[in-house]
Amino acid sequence: MSKVHTAAQQGFSTSAQAYVRGRPEYPAEIVDWLTKELGLGAGKTVIDLGAGTGKFTKLLTKTGATVLAVEPVDAMREQLGTALPAVQTFAGTAQAMPLPDASADAVVCAQAFHWFATTEALAEIHRVLKPGGQLGLVWNVRDESVDWVAALTRLVTPYEGDAPRFYKGDWRKPFDGSFFTPLLETAFPYEHVGSAEDVIVDRFLSVSFIAALPDDQKAHVAAQLRALVAAYPALQGDTVSFPYRTQVYRATRLAD
Repeated sequence: MSKVHTAAQQGFSTSAQAYVRGRPEYPAEIVDWLTKELGLGAGKTVIDLGAGTGKFTKLLTKTGATVLAVEPVDAMREQLGTALPAVQTFAGTAQAMPLPDASADAVVCAQAFHWFATTEALAEIHRVLKPGGQLGLVWNVRDESVDWVAALTRLVTPYEGDAPRFYKGDWRKPFDGSFFTPLLETAFPYEHVGSAEDVIVDRFLSVSFIAALPDDQKAHVAAQLRALVAAYPALQGDTVSFPYRTQVYRATRLAD
C-alpha cells in the first residue's frame, strides 16, 4: 500500500472514536448536490475515497447508489464497518485503489483530498472512473469570522508541522488539465450543534496532528481547549453551535 502521511496514520489510528464523536456531519443540501451535480442514484456506483469512519459515507448511501468505501487506516475502517455494515470496504489509498478500471460513476473525497493531492492520485482516480465520471471534493471549513473560532485556530495551528491543510490551497496544484476539467465550486452554511466537549474538545483532539502527539502534550492541548471554552460566554450552556462553511467542488473526468 502506498505511504500514508505519518500524522494521518498515527493520529487517525489513535483517535477514531473521538473522530466519530467530535467531527461535524454535513448539511442536508449535500444530498441534492450529490444527485444533481454528481449524478448519483440507483444503478450508479460511487467510491468514497478516504472514507474514514463513514461520516460522509452515510450521506452517499442516501442517494441510492452503490457505495464502495476505500480507507487506509485500519481503526477508521473498522469504525465504518461497524456503523455501516452494508457498505463494502477496502484497504487502499488514493494512489492504489484495489478496484478495476472504469468501475465507478463518481469518486468523492470528504475531508480527505488534501492528504493525497498529487498527480499520481488524480491519475488513479481517473483510472477507476468511467468516461465522463465525476470527482467530488468536500470540506467543512471553520467560520473564523467568529472570535472564539479564530481563537481555536490560533491555539492548534502551532502543532500542524508538515501536515497538509485545506486552507493552504496546495491541494489545487495537481489540477493542471491533465485528467479533469476545471473545478466548479459551491458552498453551504452548516452548524455543528452539541456539547462543548463534543464539538470543540473532541473535535480538535481528533485532528490528525493533535491526535498523533504524545499523551502528555495531548492532555495539555485538551486543558487549553477547555480553558478557552470557559473564557467565552458564547460557549457556556448545554449546547454550542459551531459555525462552518461546507465547500464542495466538482470536476469531470477527461477522455483518455
